[in-house]
Amino acid sequence: MSQETSPDHGRSAAAGVLRIFAPTPGATRIVLVRHGEAVCNVSGVVGGPKGDTGLTELGRRQVGALAGRLVRTGELRRAGPLYASPLPRALETAELLRPAIGPEGLLPVVREEPDLSELRPGEADGMTWQQVIDTFGLPDWDIDADGPLAPGGESWDTFVPRASGCVRSLAERHPGEMVVAAVHAGVIEACLVAFLGVPPERQRRGWVRIGHASLTTWEYVGDEARWILLGFNDTYGVPTA
Repeated sequence: MSQETSPDHGRSAAAGVLRIFAPTPGATRIVLVRHGEAVCNVSGVVGGPKGDTGLTELGRRQVGALAGRLVRTGELRRAGPLYASPLPRALETAELLRPAIGPEGLLPVVREEPDLSELRPGEADGMTWQQVIDTFGLPDWDIDADGPLAPGGESWDTFVPRASGCVRSLAERHPGEMVVAAVHAGVIEACLVAFLGVPPERQRRGWVRIGHASLTTWEYVGDEARWILLGFNDTYGVPTA
C-alpha cells in the first residue's frame, strides 16, 4: 500500500485513511456551556420559568472554577458573542463566565435567546417530579417521542429541532467567529442528536451524561452545512462536591 505524508502532523499514513485535520478556515466555533448545579436539580422541582431559582452554592463554585481556568488558559479569549438561555440558572452561569469570554478587559453583553431554553414543561413547571407523575404521568419518549411532558409543554420530537435549530442559527449568524452559549443538558443532547444524525431508535434519554459547567465544542463549516464535534463534556477542574 502506498504511503503519503500528513501535512498537518508530518507523519506517514496509508493513503485514504482519515486523519486529524487542521481547523477549517472560515468555520464558526460554537462552545456550549452547561449551567452549574441548579437548585431545581437537587430539589426535585421542574425547572421552567417558575421552577428555576438559579444556581446552588456548589453550582456557583463550579462555574467560578471553570471561569478561573478559562482566564488562565485564554481558551475563549477569541470569542465574541455570549448567548444564554433565559432561564435563571443559565443566565447566572453566563454572568459568572463573562470575565473569561472575549478579549481581556472587554466584558461581553449576555444576549438572551429564548430557543436555547430547556424543554418547555408547560403545566408541570414548578411542580415536583412526583407531583408530575401523580398528575400527568410521564411520557415514555423511548417508545413515543411525540407526547408532551404535560399539557402546554413540549415533546422530545418538537424540542430537538427547536433547540438544535437555534444553535444552528447562531452559527449561521456569526460566520467565522467563536460563539459561547450558556445552555442546558437537553440542548446539548439535542445538538448531538441533530448534528450527528442519531437515528430515532438510538435516541434513548440518558444515552449521554453531561456534567454541570462542562464545555461541548462544535465547528460549523457553513458552505458545507457540516458539523464537527471538537470536544464533549469537558469538566476539567470543575468540582462535583
